[in-house]
Amino acid sequence: MTRSPPPSLEHSGPSVNAIVRRAYAEVQEGRFEATRDALMPYSGQGEHRVDLLLGFAYAGSRQFDLAAPLLVNAALANVGAKHPAHDVVELFARFDMRPDAERAVRAILALTPEDARIHDALGDVLCQMGRFDEAIGILEQGLSLRPYNPLTLNLMAIARAERGETETALGMFQSVLKLTPNNASALSNLACLLSALNRPEEALDLYRSAIAEKPTDAQIRLNHSVALLKAGRFAQGWSEHEWRLKLPNHTSLPREKLLPPIGPDVDIRGKRILITQEEGLGDTLMYLRFIPALARRGAITHLWVPDSLEHVCRRVEGVAIVQVGGDVPPFDWHCPFISLPRALVGTPDAMGDPVPYLRADPAKVAEKSRLLPRNGKLNVGLVWGGSPRPHHTPAHMVDRKRSASLAAMAPLAAVEDVNLISLQKGPYAKEAFDPPEGMRLYDPTDELHDMDDTAALMMGLDVLVSVDTSVVHLAGALGRRVLLMDRFDNCWRWLSGREDSVWYPDLTIIRQDRLGDWAPVVERVVVALRKMVAERRST
Repeated sequence: MTRSPPPSLEHSGPSVNAIVRRAYAEVQEGRFEATRDALMPYSGQGEHRVDLLLGFAYAGSRQFDLAAPLLVNAALANVGAKHPAHDVVELFARFDMRPDAERAVRAILALTPEDARIHDALGDVLCQMGRFDEAIGILEQGLSLRPYNPLTLNLMAIARAERGETETALGMFQSVLKLTPNNASALSNLACLLSALNRPEEALDLYRSAIAEKPTDAQIRLNHSVALLKAGRFAQGWSEHEWRLKLPNHTSLPREKLLPPIGPDVDIRGKRILITQEEGLGDTLMYLRFIPALARRGAITHLWVPDSLEHVCRRVEGVAIVQVGGDVPPFDWHCPFISLPRALVGTPDAMGDPVPYLRADPAKVAEKSRLLPRNGKLNVGLVWGGSPRPHHTPAHMVDRKRSASLAAMAPLAAVEDVNLISLQKGPYAKEAFDPPEGMRLYDPTDELHDMDDTAALMMGLDVLVSVDTSVVHLAGALGRRVLLMDRFDNCWRWLSGREDSVWYPDLTIIRQDRLGDWAPVVERVVVALRKMVAERRST
């Protein structure tokens, strides 16, 4: 019995370019097994692009022993390029497959243990998973193979910073700059860390140097905008923040139709403005304050939002249409929510409408009030975790720092005359099934199906105690009292060195003194709650 030879890339079927294009698209969509099966007949014919993509497909199918030699060969065929191990880490992170990325990179490392680039990739994915000690150890091995390498030192500094060793991280970034004084990435990384440490002027000086080296680098420009906003330089910050639109996954709508700054010569009367969801729910809740200003200028405001925000958006003053899902509707201008303050900068509405610019449904307020205890005690809403967003690496790493645990909230249970009421949703909510000893936690979250339900329940609370997540913006926009438990390297929205908020007048910021240390924050919340209880008793 004779066996047919495998199809040739040159003489049968689609062209090699067509095969590669299709395989690349399927790998980017996470269709690893289909890509593997389609490429296997064409492997071993000297086409490195095919073998590279097949290596990704094998890794995605958890056939790491087959993936590793293909990826090693691809690296040898293109020595000057980034090692495919880095691509594995980046690709798999998008699908929340970091453990598989680790196994794939370790298989590659076993074949070529002297290649320091693989140590970099492994250190990167370990850092993403919060295994900082291991990441630092692997990167130190890489430095022993390739001393003073700027990329390895950058990754090491990031891992040290994530572990809370900020002074060490600062020194490492500065070492990179001594080796490569015009290294725009190192300048930007050091600036980012200084901004996180609330040293805005030093950060902005470094960003100016980084931009001089790479003026069109969208990520550096976006990082610069965040530092400007955190320093309270809103007008310049909003303008610079538009660089995010040059990065992937922000908007596919035409740039020429982006809403311009609304100056004296821009007439939006009768114009349909499509306002689109872009990032987290908290961003949208914060920027809804700008919708009434557009309506007062005669615009037809069309909001395109997630279903969890649909009903709360319908009661924003000036909203004409709220759309959930579906296709792109007709519009004259479009504007992502985050671009609204840029459009209104220099006008009397530069900070949007005052609080409260959101309103709860009165019928729902009456309905949800029945879920709350009526025992004369202080009703305190509690949220201890945000959204992990594992498919988005920067957001995932931020969540690890901004989120606490229910166990860390245990001292709150000792406050007399307080009802602790969970508003926690998402993965962190499972901790409510096993609360700390002595904590009685009311949990009405099964009855909270969207932000409108949560808004209604909030109207029966005396105060919300929460880490930095979307419910803070919801409560603030409703004019409810908030105690924000904030991480050490805080979000730009809360500025630097302040305990109050320019966005929500009834919000108090209680910030970590050290990265990851929630105990002093919770103790200060305890003091604040006891003061509120005493004030109630005295009235």
